[in-house]
Parts: sequence; C-alpha cells; structure tokens
Amino acid sequence: MKTIDKFTFGVGDRFAHQAEAQLRAFQQLAEQGVQVTPVWNKSNREHLIVGSEPAGTRAAADAAVANLGWDSNYLLDADHINLDTVDRYLPHCDFYTIDVADDIGTPAEPAEIDAFIDKHPELIGTIAIEGIRAPLEITREDVAKTANQFLKATELASRIYRHIAESRGTEDFIAEVSMDETDDPQTPPEMLIILAAISDQGFPIQTIAPKFTGRFNKGVDYVGDLAQFEQEFNDDLAVLAHAVKAYGLPDTLKLSVHSGSDKFSIYEPIKRALARTGAGLHIKTAGTTWLEELIGLAEAGGDALDLAKQIYATALEKKDALCKPYATVIDVDDSKLPSAEEVKGWTSEQYTAALRHDQGNAGYNQHFRQLLHVGFKVAAQLGDTYLDALKANRDVIGKNVCENIYARHMVPLFLA
Repeated sequence: MKTIDKFTFGVGDRFAHQAEAQLRAFQQLAEQGVQVTPVWNKSNREHLIVGSEPAGTRAAADAAVANLGWDSNYLLDADHINLDTVDRYLPHCDFYTIDVADDIGTPAEPAEIDAFIDKHPELIGTIAIEGIRAPLEITREDVAKTANQFLKATELASRIYRHIAESRGTEDFIAEVSMDETDDPQTPPEMLIILAAISDQGFPIQTIAPKFTGRFNKGVDYVGDLAQFEQEFNDDLAVLAHAVKAYGLPDTLKLSVHSGSDKFSIYEPIKRALARTGAGLHIKTAGTTWLEELIGLAEAGGDALDLAKQIYATALEKKDALCKPYATVIDVDDSKLPSAEEVKGWTSEQYTAALRHDQGNAGYNQHFRQLLHVGFKVAAQLGDTYLDALKANRDVIGKNVCENIYARHMVPLFLA
C-alpha cells in the first residue's frame, strides 16, 4: 500500500486554476520547517456541477508541481466516492475517501452480530485506554447495538476498497473511511467497535473521518462547545492509537477532519492534541479557494468587480436551489443577506470585507459568505466568461488563495 505522510492537507480547486497558488502555501510552510503533503480533492458532485473530470484535477496538480519544482509527495483524492461514482477516478487518484454514511444504520443479520461478538470478547467489560481518563465500560448489548448500526457500512467500505484495488491492479493508494456525514458523533466505545470491524474486513485504512459534535458549516467557523470538541478529538486519538496495537491496523492511521476550512476556533485544540500525542492529521479545506477567487476579482475592481457582483445577484436569485443540497452544512439567515441592488453599489473594499473570513472586520457577513460558498454553480454556468476573468486577474487572485491557506489555516495549525 501507499503510506500516508504524517500531516496531509486537503485543498479544493473548483475550476482547476489555483493549484500553483495553493502549492506556494505548502512551500512557505516547508520553508518554516514543517512538511505537509498537499491533497487535491474534488467530489463527484463538484465535477458534475462544474462539468469537469478528474483528469483535469490531475493535470492541474501535476503542472503546478512541475512548474514550482515541488519535490515532495502530493496526492489526489477521489472525494466522498461510493461504488456508483468511483470508476471515473481510478486512472487519476491515489487517495480515496470512501463514504459509507448512507449505509450507517443498515441492520446487520443477527448471525453476523453474534459472530462479531464471539470474535471480539475483548470489547466487553472494562477497557482501559491510555489517554482516556476513565476506562470504557462496554456491555454485550452495547457491542450488539453498534455492530447492528455499523457492520454493513464497514462491509461496504471493504467492497469499495477491493473494487479499487482490483480495477487499478495495485493497492498503491490511500484509503480513508468517512463517517462524518451522519446525525450523531461516534462515542469512544463506538469508535473502538467500528475499528475492530474494519480490521475484520482486512483492508488497510489509513485515515478515518468521524462525526464530531457541533456544526461544521461550509467556509465559516466552528459552532459548538469547544471543550467538548477537544475532549472528543483527544478521545478519538486515544482510541485510534489503542486500535492500531490491538487490531494490527496501519501505524499511519490518523484522524481526518472534514469541512475543516475556516474552523479557526478548533485549530488550537487540535494543535495541542497533536503536540501532546505526536499524532498525525488529515484536514480538508475544500471550497474556500473558490471564495478567494471572488475576493481577488472584487479587489481587481472594474469589470472583475462587476462580475463578482453579478455572481452574487444570481446566487441570491437562485438561493433555494443552491442551498438545498448543502442544507445540513450551511446556516444562511435570509434577513442578513444584502439585496442585489445594495451589493451592486458596493466598492471593492465593501465586497471583500463582507466575503473575506475576518471576524474582526465589522463588514464581515457569514451569511453572504455561505451563500457564495455554495454558489460556485453560478460561476460554472458562466463558462469562459468566468474562466477568462480568472486568467486576466491571476496575480491578485493567486495572492489571496496562497495567503488564505498559509496565514489563516496553516500557521495556526502548525506554527503559531
């Protein structure tokens, strides 16, 4: 199998024009002595909306690496794939986020549950795990309930993994299991049982994306109890370390934080946990690069600013359709959205103040930002008009893209 590096950082590039600007942030971080591997990710839904192909993501990443002389590892993530969507990624990707959320809760057969329990008597009783203050108390009923909820999902993950390996003719890729798009966070006992079940399936998972308490809305800060998040994150790290030893899972197994972009308030707790444990991390920041493109267009002024205003006006008009697919990961208050007419009269400074994620700026508007975050379909429908604007304003956009990743995300996670 391909071995994942200790720190990996997912970046999205909706229109495949910012790979070099993104990679410059990783170079700046490396110059400060911290090596983090870039992972370009794009979901099937995003490809369908933009009208792109995984081959384009691969070409953009490869070109950026060659042009900037990046001589360290980099990866391409087939993001949130399942059996129906994975095949288009197979020639191009070496990281697969296997999404089993839809199968969580599919009941297992009673005989399967009994067989799992018989195989894992160590899961029942009082279990001391280093790093968790109180021992876990797990009953047979607890194991049965969790197995009933998750066994089918782990079986599906294994089937997808085997399909990828057989189709590629190699296991030289990285597998992540994603469980974050569910209603409830996984408790430490549940995580331990899930990892035992994954181990039984015999495929080398290297990252796992659990559900955490709180709201991980697109492009804005974390909303929730920070102390509870920190406890959950630390408990999950402890369970992963225990499971690696107990079940022979890869030593590289690490936590993945999805929708990690702009979750500034959780970066310090994550950094503390990594420093204390020496654990690795995968964090996905996805669509904020598209917002930096809009910010760059607005900063450029003139026709570029007019285009940014036009995109907002259309997004506002089509708000319900744009927001519906993302309803569980955005909170847009219609009463806080400026009218299209108001935005039409804005200066560059007003537009960028509203959109840039600077909570200390009185002009910042998280509702404006979230609507535009899911509004990339509007830009996609503009076709060459939008792409030509990206090319014409490459320098100012690239500056914003690089600064956003490096200063707002990497520095607080790895340096500050």
